Amino acid sequence: MDRPGFTASLVAGGVAGVSVDLILFPLDTIKTRLQSPQGFNKAGGFRGIYAGVPSTAIGSFPNAAAFFITYDYVKWLLHTDSSSHLMPVKHMLAASAGEVVACLIRVPSEVVKQRAQVSASSRTFQIFSNILYQEGIPGLYRGYKSTVLREIPFSLVQFPLWESLKIICRGLPANGSHQPGRLHLSWRL
Repeated sequence: MDRPGFTASLVAGGVAGVSVDLILFPLDTIKTRLQSPQGFNKAGGFRGIYAGVPSTAIGSFPNAAAFFITYDYVKWLLHTDSSSHLMPVKHMLAASAGEVVACLIRVPSEVVKQRAQVSASSRTFQIFSNILYQEGIPGLYRGYKSTVLREIPFSLVQFPLWESLKIICRGLPANGSHQPGRLHLSWRL
């Protein structure tokens, strides 16, 4: 297996992460406010739906990039033969390592973002400063363990499945021809 492309993982992972996070940000704000102990309306309702977006915008690229750089590097380090029955385990280990590293960036970003989402009157930098002043660095990592424990099971299922589907889809005809007994897709991954 070739050494993973650092730049490709950095750019593709980062851009994908930023795109998803910014597009879905309003839905995340609504979810956070619905879960707020103060209630949806007191947490801001539909006002300030982009409160906390700077934290997401700043943290999203390095978070996603860190995940994919780690994921690709650990896959490369484990050098499993592609025909090996251990391939899913390799992908599980790589994805788990990626989550542990990415959460080092994701969790502080999420802590600041969530606090901004439920107190739309505060600015993101002010919230960040207040956390550091009142709680120190540990305040930024509140929930780190639970976040990692939540993310790893998703990755244990998602990435071996994703890798397997990539292999299956590569073998599919892209020209519209159909062979009996094979799944047909009109696009190529």
